[in-house]
Amino acid sequence: MNTAERKRSLVVMRHSPYGSSLARAGIDLALAMGAFEQDFDLLFMGSGVLQLLKDQDSRQLGSKNAGKTLSSLPLYELSAVYADAASLQAFGIGEEDLVLPVKLLDETQLAAFLNDCDHVISC
Repeated sequence: MNTAERKRSLVVMRHSPYGSSLARAGIDLALAMGAFEQDFDLLFMGSGVLQLLKDQDSRQLGSKNAGKTLSSLPLYELSAVYADAASLQAFGIGEEDLVLPVKLLDETQLAAFLNDCDHVISC
Protein backbone atom coordinates (compact mmCIF):
# COMPACT_ATOMS: atom_id res chain seq x y z
CA MET A 1 0.00 0.00 0.00
CA ASN A 2 1.28 3.45 -0.87
CA THR A 3 2.25 5.51 2.18
CA ALA A 4 0.00 8.36 0.99
CA GLU A 5 -2.97 5.94 0.96
CA ARG A 6 -2.27 4.44 4.40
CA LYS A 7 -4.80 5.29 7.08
CA ARG A 8 -3.30 6.68 10.26
CA SER A 9 -4.65 5.09 13.45
CA LEU A 10 -4.03 6.41 16.93
CA VAL A 11 -4.69 4.82 20.31
CA VAL A 12 -5.00 7.50 23.01
CA MET A 13 -4.28 6.43 26.58
CA ARG A 14 -6.05 8.82 28.98
CA HIS A 15 -6.46 6.81 32.19
CA SER A 16 -4.11 6.14 35.10
CA PRO A 17 -2.70 2.62 35.18
CA TYR A 18 -4.59 1.38 38.21
CA GLY A 19 -8.08 2.06 39.54
CA SER A 20 -10.13 0.95 36.54
CA SER A 21 -9.87 -1.52 33.69
CA LEU A 22 -9.70 1.19 31.02
CA ALA A 23 -5.91 1.56 31.06
CA ARG A 24 -5.43 -2.20 30.86
CA ALA A 25 -7.93 -2.40 27.99
CA GLY A 26 -5.93 0.23 26.10
CA ILE A 27 -2.68 -1.65 26.64
CA ASP A 28 -4.32 -4.90 25.51
CA LEU A 29 -5.67 -3.15 22.41
CA ALA A 30 -2.20 -1.81 21.55
CA LEU A 31 -0.65 -5.27 22.02
CA ALA A 32 -3.34 -6.87 19.85
CA MET A 33 -2.92 -4.27 17.11
CA GLY A 34 0.82 -4.86 17.19
CA ALA A 35 0.40 -8.62 17.08
CA PHE A 36 -1.79 -8.29 13.98
CA GLU A 37 0.70 -5.88 12.38
CA GLN A 38 -1.64 -2.90 12.36
CA ASP A 39 0.00 0.45 11.67
CA PHE A 40 -0.74 2.71 14.63
CA ASP A 41 0.67 5.33 16.95
CA LEU A 42 0.18 5.49 20.70
CA LEU A 43 -0.45 8.74 22.57
CA PHE A 44 -0.43 9.20 26.36
CA MET A 45 -2.16 12.25 27.76
CA GLY A 46 -3.79 13.41 30.97
CA SER A 47 -3.42 10.87 33.77
CA GLY A 48 -2.57 8.30 31.09
CA VAL A 49 1.05 9.49 31.25
CA LEU A 50 1.28 7.75 34.64
CA GLN A 51 1.24 4.43 32.77
CA LEU A 52 4.68 5.32 31.41
CA LEU A 53 6.41 5.57 34.80
CA LYS A 54 9.36 3.28 35.51
CA ASP A 55 9.51 1.23 38.70
CA GLN A 56 5.77 0.85 39.24
CA ASP A 57 4.93 -1.58 42.02
CA SER A 58 1.48 -3.02 41.51
CA ARG A 59 1.88 -6.15 43.66
CA GLN A 60 -0.27 -4.88 46.53
CA LEU A 61 -3.04 -4.10 44.07
CA GLY A 62 -2.94 -7.57 42.56
CA SER A 63 -2.59 -6.05 39.08
CA LYS A 64 -0.14 -6.56 36.26
CA ASN A 65 2.57 -3.92 36.15
CA ALA A 66 1.56 -1.49 33.41
CA GLY A 67 5.12 -0.22 32.90
CA LYS A 68 6.53 -3.70 32.34
CA THR A 69 3.81 -4.50 29.83
CA LEU A 70 4.35 -1.23 27.97
CA SER A 71 8.09 -1.83 27.82
CA SER A 72 7.37 -4.81 25.55
CA LEU A 73 5.72 -2.63 22.89
CA PRO A 74 8.93 -2.06 20.89
CA LEU A 75 8.83 -5.79 20.06
CA TYR A 76 5.68 -5.08 18.02
CA GLU A 77 5.31 -3.00 14.87
CA LEU A 78 4.37 0.11 16.82
CA SER A 79 4.90 3.19 14.67
CA ALA A 80 5.64 5.67 17.46
CA VAL A 81 4.85 6.56 21.07
CA TYR A 82 3.88 10.13 21.89
CA ALA A 83 3.14 11.97 25.12
CA ASP A 84 1.48 15.26 25.91
CA ALA A 85 4.27 17.43 27.27
CA ALA A 86 1.87 19.47 29.44
CA SER A 87 0.54 16.31 31.10
CA LEU A 88 4.05 15.12 31.95
CA GLN A 89 4.88 18.55 33.35
CA ALA A 90 1.67 18.66 35.39
CA PHE A 91 2.63 15.39 37.10
CA GLY A 92 6.27 16.43 37.50
CA ILE A 93 7.47 13.62 35.24
CA GLY A 94 10.65 13.89 33.19
CA GLU A 95 11.59 11.83 30.14
CA GLU A 96 14.16 10.00 32.27
CA ASP A 97 11.28 8.67 34.43
CA LEU A 98 9.62 6.86 31.52
CA VAL A 99 9.70 3.17 30.65
CA LEU A 100 9.64 3.97 26.90
CA PRO A 101 11.16 6.70 24.78
CA VAL A 102 8.44 9.09 23.68
CA LYS A 103 8.08 11.99 21.29
CA LEU A 104 6.75 14.97 23.22
CA LEU A 105 3.96 17.09 21.77
CA ASP A 106 3.14 20.60 22.93
CA GLU A 107 -0.42 21.97 22.78
CA THR A 108 -0.18 23.15 19.16
CA GLN A 109 1.52 19.97 17.94
CA LEU A 110 -1.01 17.85 19.82
CA ALA A 111 -3.99 19.53 18.14
CA ALA A 112 -2.44 19.14 14.68
CA PHE A 113 -1.45 15.53 15.41
CA LEU A 114 -4.97 14.53 16.48
CA ASN A 115 -6.47 16.32 13.48
CA ASP A 116 -4.14 14.43 11.12
CA CYS A 117 -5.27 10.95 12.26
CA ASP A 118 -7.86 8.98 10.30
CA HIS A 119 -8.91 6.79 13.25
CA VAL A 120 -8.68 7.75 16.93
CA ILE A 121 -9.43 5.21 19.64
CA SER A 122 -9.53 6.65 23.15
CA CYS A 123 -8.95 4.34 26.11
